[in-house]
Amino acid sequence: MEYARKVGSKIKLYSELVMFSHTLFSLPFAIISMVWAANGLPSAHVMIWGLMALVAARNGANAFNRVVDRIYDAQNPRTAHRHLPQQLLEAKEVLLFVVINYGIFIAASAMLNPLCFLLSPVAIFLISSYSYTKRFTYLSHLYLGFTIASAPIGAWFAVTGKFAFTPFVLGTIVMLWIAGFDIIYGSQDIEFDRKHGLWSIPSYFGLKNGLRIAAALHLLMVLLLLALIPLRGLGWTYGIGIGVAVVLLLTEHRIIKPGNRQVMKIASYNLNQVISMVILFMTLIDFYLG
Repeated sequence: MEYARKVGSKIKLYSELVMFSHTLFSLPFAIISMVWAANGLPSAHVMIWGLMALVAARNGANAFNRVVDRIYDAQNPRTAHRHLPQQLLEAKEVLLFVVINYGIFIAASAMLNPLCFLLSPVAIFLISSYSYTKRFTYLSHLYLGFTIASAPIGAWFAVTGKFAFTPFVLGTIVMLWIAGFDIIYGSQDIEFDRKHGLWSIPSYFGLKNGLRIAAALHLLMVLLLLALIPLRGLGWTYGIGIGVAVVLLLTEHRIIKPGNRQVMKIASYNLNQVISMVILFMTLIDFYLG
């Protein structure tokens, strides 16, 4: 009983470490990509191994980022409560967690098809290298979006084993969306980033211009979502989903208050989790009933 309690506690710590709930950012777009690629529900084999690959890659990348940023996290009052600064977990055990998850990702990719297996080391390099980008470029937000864009692209490859145009449109949508709300999130750390030589769009261009750039990226995201209507022959149900997403995006940009941590969590994370789920459900309804 005691052993089970300790295991459960450790699992909870790792789930918090990698912010497992944030899988809702990439997972819905990966599911859309799979359904479109398969022109219906993918096989159980593809669904199981594809989702396993996605979750393992994401967990490994987030844990690796926590290890790389642990010194800065300890110095930043906003992040000093995280697991590594508080020594709730040790860096070496988190790195082991990273290795295990990347190993699962490679194995799952091999179970899908040769293209996924061939590209798995490239994916690991991309998602791991993001952790260093804030040290030298304010484009780190776009690079983060670029790495997460691999979810819908990889999901398409998992189903078909081939390149196509649609998944790269989906990937670009994800990149613009993630970069936009990561800029919003980064606006909380303008002074800290400037003091410690870290790069971000808000710290480089200032708060007002940074938020304008975030809004411009989200506008481009919406335009690409609309472009999918003629590209995929989508109907009014999908259009309603985009309308709801636009309202949520406008709300997100309207409530931004960098000094209020709870409001920023809602603007940066909670509303965007709803946006991805709305787009997923309305797209699936349109696909199956439209």
